[in-house]
Amino acid sequence: MTRARKALIDLSSTSYYHLIARCVRRAFLCGDDKYTGKNFDHRRTWLVERVKLLSHVFAIEIAAYAIMSNHYHLVVKVNRQQALSWSDNEVISRWYKLYKGSPIIDKQRNGDALSEADQQLVSELVEKWRARLFDISWFMKNLNEYIAKEANKEDNCTGKYWEGRYKSQALLDETALLSCMAYVDLNPIRADMANNLENSDFTSIQERIKYFKNTKSNAKKSNLNEAKNQAKQPKSLKPFGARDHGNTLPFSLLDYLELVDWTGRHVHPKKRGYIPKSMPNILISLKIEEVTWLDRIQYGNFAGSQTVLRAHAAKNDVHWYKGVG
Repeated sequence: MTRARKALIDLSSTSYYHLIARCVRRAFLCGDDKYTGKNFDHRRTWLVERVKLLSHVFAIEIAAYAIMSNHYHLVVKVNRQQALSWSDNEVISRWYKLYKGSPIIDKQRNGDALSEADQQLVSELVEKWRARLFDISWFMKNLNEYIAKEANKEDNCTGKYWEGRYKSQALLDETALLSCMAYVDLNPIRADMANNLENSDFTSIQERIKYFKNTKSNAKKSNLNEAKNQAKQPKSLKPFGARDHGNTLPFSLLDYLELVDWTGRHVHPKKRGYIPKSMPNILISLKIEEVTWLDRIQYGNFAGSQTVLRAHAAKNDVHWYKGVG
């Protein structure tokens, strides 16, 4: 049975979520169309660019992404506190970057005098917009509607572009977050669309590696250890840091890059794609048990330890959740 979105997205339980949306009409709409022979990779560029634009407007940060031929994955963090810290003018400015405003707000922005009733209306509108600017559903609606409109215009047709509503998965602890990000970044490897991480186009791991290599190259004439500790990271992605850094992902960039590389080398043999074992290590190996880790990248609607999953199920008045544990 389909669960209500409010039961799947609960910011009191976690601020991290895995989001998936899939195309309809034909099997391939964002890459190579096997029916017409046309290539639609530029639509994957649309998606990446739109995601980055929205992340700069919404209080929603991008931890990982992978844009595939007929679907895409995002791992996001909802930064509710950031949205609550914005001034009213900041909220209005951000809202106007994406949507039509309101005549009453326009009057205020023009410096016109407002009655007490109008001022109350302005306050109510601002709070409504503020809430929407850290709402995953509003984020996904804007993203999917924009891509559908552009694709339909290009195809000279109308109708649905996306397969129903997007799917969401709460990531309830650090292991769930880490495994989901690695799963997302390895999608092109599993789909046999790339044979290494650097060639995994339209993924966050490719973007992170590119920035890291640029940093390492620039550090040859300076202190390499310092460069490792201050590795340049894309501004459009949530940065890696450490557990004691509240505004970063709770692990180091080097450990994550190595983890994804290691995981890719151990893809199940029944999978179609894998990173050749002869490929050299990206960075120092992360100490982790193979069986335990690979088991953790299989999950259902929720991901977390057994203890966390049981607690979340009890909170939402259900008997159990399928997920990592």
